[in-house]
Amino acid sequence: MYLVVGLGNPEKKYFNTPHNMGFAAVDRLVEKLGGEFAKGECKAVTAHIKVNGTKVIVAKPVTYMNLSGEAVAELCRKYKVEKGNLIVVYDDTDIPLGNLRIRAQGSAGSHNGMKSIVQLLGTEDFPRVRVGIGKETVMARIDYVLSQLTDEDMYLLNPALDSAANALCEFVHGVPIDNIMQKYNGKN
Repeated sequence: MYLVVGLGNPEKKYFNTPHNMGFAAVDRLVEKLGGEFAKGECKAVTAHIKVNGTKVIVAKPVTYMNLSGEAVAELCRKYKVEKGNLIVVYDDTDIPLGNLRIRAQGSAGSHNGMKSIVQLLGTEDFPRVRVGIGKETVMARIDYVLSQLTDEDMYLLNPALDSAANALCEFVHGVPIDNIMQKYNGKN
């Protein structure tokens, strides 16, 4: 069983913001796998999909970003997700806009959603896909991540989101994370 979690903020006004790149990536994954987000559970909306006979749950927490760990921890407990079968995708201001960085584990950095997940799971030992949203701006970080994306931003982000969805698809098909990292890191 695999659990794929995309991070974002649940209100419609946040749909097209840099902070919702995790939601955008898992939306593309679910479409690619032929599923749909149809179930509300554990403070998340989920899609339940079978991939080669293996259950895959794709989740978007309905908490705000800084409380994402509540949904992830509940889902992990409910479905007894094995170590290494959880992967989280989210935005990262420290990575250039449109780049992708995948890691097998690591710190939460400055991302409040990841800080919440790490704190409530009690570990940093799970894979993550970071979609780069970093760019030169005069806005404060919080204002930028909640601002509306421009067409130019999306021109750079769309290929990264497609690559993120492809990487997540390979993950739920059992491809080792090291192989996925080698193939997708730095893609834009």
